[in-house]
Amino acid sequence: MGALKIPKGKINVGQIAKVAPMFEYPRETRAEMRLPTFDLPKDLAFFTKRLGFRLDTIYPADNPEVAVLSGHGLRLRLQKGASEAPGTLRILTENPDEFAGGERVLTAPNGCRVEIDVANPPLVLPKTEHAFVVRRLADQAPWVIGRAGMHYRDLIPTRLGGAMIASHIRIPDGGPVPDMVHFHKVGFQLIYCVKGWVDVVYEDQGPPIRLTAGDCFIQPPEIRHRVLYASDGIEVIEIGVPAEHITEIDHAMELPTPDLRPEREWDGQRFVYNEGAKGSYGPFRLPGFTARDTTIHAATKGVASVMVARPKGPAAWTKHQGDILFTYVLQGEMTLEGEGKEPFRLSQGDAFVIPPGMATRYAAATVDLELLEVSLPGNPLTAQV
Repeated sequence: MGALKIPKGKINVGQIAKVAPMFEYPRETRAEMRLPTFDLPKDLAFFTKRLGFRLDTIYPADNPEVAVLSGHGLRLRLQKGASEAPGTLRILTENPDEFAGGERVLTAPNGCRVEIDVANPPLVLPKTEHAFVVRRLADQAPWVIGRAGMHYRDLIPTRLGGAMIASHIRIPDGGPVPDMVHFHKVGFQLIYCVKGWVDVVYEDQGPPIRLTAGDCFIQPPEIRHRVLYASDGIEVIEIGVPAEHITEIDHAMELPTPDLRPEREWDGQRFVYNEGAKGSYGPFRLPGFTARDTTIHAATKGVASVMVARPKGPAAWTKHQGDILFTYVLQGEMTLEGEGKEPFRLSQGDAFVIPPGMATRYAAATVDLELLEVSLPGNPLTAQV
């Protein structure tokens, strides 16, 4: 930078301001978590040497009372006289056994509890707790406001011991959906549109896709996606395995992605967009019914099958040998008869789960009956009894 040239003659501050270079320091916004300290040297040694934090700031020099450290995506402010409780600090790492000497729980000199855990634990599928479950719309299960302002109704209160969740989801007011690019850590996930429409964009699947009544998506594990727009009163059925699964926001990815890769697999599963209006009906596992195959059995390599069934003749008593068999009544009515159970007259909006080995019959079906059946694993062996 050259020397500053001052005009000859009388000058004033205003003139200097016109010729002096302006220095602007970068502005930064930081967030810190404050923790109390009663012995700053001991806490500094613990957080830097045991946990790998870096010392960024310390003052005053002659008798330090504050130290600011950073590491593992976090800034900590250790401060003498701070009134907060020490709290709990969780550190997630790929190799917990190689961090902090392999200890999973430590206590800092200031009393802060430190928990070391796995950053990306493997997906655990709980063992199914089989039960005969009937959930009727008339039971008036509460609607709960969930992610992105969507309303959720739980269709399986027991969740079969955590094995799966089935939700009836609605968005009362249409328009833009306040969603972000995200993904779910799941073993299986289905979205079936019951009413209205919704626009969703998916990773490597081209421009946004409009899901309308009768259509369904299978969202493979960890595929990035974002809900964009919805019609007034949109309703979908969402099936997730396991019941409790993690949803993460992807702040880096922009959708749509530039590539169209319909054959891409995520954990062995392909994305499916099945249009109900283009489907055809064929044989079904239950005598007296016909069904439309959504192609999900093939796309998941047998992890699940999703069928839309209609009556075509007399119903029969049957037993299945699958694991999870969930059914939602899309329209019409039927009587669900179960071995040792009182019959249930079911109609639109009702749902039920049949455990393996239990004899049941779908009797007295109306001609407009339509059922959404989800089975895991797919195409369960079924026999008449």
